[in-house]
Amino acid sequence: MSQLLWPIAHSRHFLFSVPSFNGHQSFDCTFPIIPLHLTKSQAKTSNSPFTEKHSVERYQRDSWLYKNQLQQPSSSSSSCPLPPDQESIRDYDIALQLPELRKLLEVLREKRENGDGDQRRGPGNVFLVGTGPGDPELLTLKALRVIESADLLLYDRLVSNDVLSLVGPDAKLLYVGKTAGYHSRTQEEIHELLLSFAEAGANVVRLKGGDPLVFGRGGEEMDFLQQQGIQVKVIPGITAASGIAAELGIPLTHRGVANSVRFLTGHSRKGGADPLFVAENAADPDSTLVVYMGLSTLPSLASKLISHGLTDETPAAAVERGTTPQQRVVFAPLKDLADEIALQQLVSPTLIVIGKVVDLSPLWTHSLRKTSTLVESR
Repeated sequence: MSQLLWPIAHSRHFLFSVPSFNGHQSFDCTFPIIPLHLTKSQAKTSNSPFTEKHSVERYQRDSWLYKNQLQQPSSSSSSCPLPPDQESIRDYDIALQLPELRKLLEVLREKRENGDGDQRRGPGNVFLVGTGPGDPELLTLKALRVIESADLLLYDRLVSNDVLSLVGPDAKLLYVGKTAGYHSRTQEEIHELLLSFAEAGANVVRLKGGDPLVFGRGGEEMDFLQQQGIQVKVIPGITAASGIAAELGIPLTHRGVANSVRFLTGHSRKGGADPLFVAENAADPDSTLVVYMGLSTLPSLASKLISHGLTDETPAAAVERGTTPQQRVVFAPLKDLADEIALQQLVSPTLIVIGKVVDLSPLWTHSLRKTSTLVESR
């Protein structure tokens, strides 16, 4: 672990004990972090409905974190202290954010200590809020109320831009999203951020796509904070399986067709090609399978499901960016689904639905029962 990250992982007061990042305030680099420091190839305006790493939208949204750097005089002759690899970019980004995070903590603590008798003096609350699969109209009223009243919101990659536009004008946003090969914050660092700001009396909201307790690691965050004496409130969201299936007109259960539904994670061990779960336990023709995060492991999963008893003609669908204007859907028999996904170049996040209920979607027409297709319109 680098010297920069050690206090974040090992000190409950990490925001005040981080060693200085040698001279980082005087550097003016062409990489790596905020728009002033991003090359054209790194800083791109994204057409994704979600927050993509190093997108201009992300740094505009979180610009308060880089106020200290923006005030520094630039020098075109200075050089970068770090190579442009992902780990160094992450470390440098965190170093740039620390001054403003410290200031915000100081303001919150002072407000808590100097408040009058009518103001709460105890620690703040943490809300784990599910924001649904992307469509802001699927947000619950309770989630909207909490989002509008938050002091600080830590948000993941799959919280849609439309949902983030609902945040109150005085709230601070901090991106803590993860993508394959790049974690802007580790899970342990997210825990410490939540704890530090809650202890300072802040109203902290942890925004997650879908439901916070369905493949969202919300249970880990809740357990950690409760052990530290912080009250945690969970506001459920519409999980991607429910929201996206409804969008396509796929009943996850249906009398005489599917008597159960199973949510599966497609994440592999250490980036391998095999899914984590045992396929033979999932190869039930009377059940609907919904696979989260399964793009890379689908070829292995499909093969195992077929070898354990599912017919290779089992209807299946893959849905990229479901419930958003950028939604794309591939319908195909299970044996062809992985190839069709590759052909259409679907990207994360893509949800996969496997089972006879897919055949009940009005989008799976008679002609599609023998050929695969891409559906882009919502």
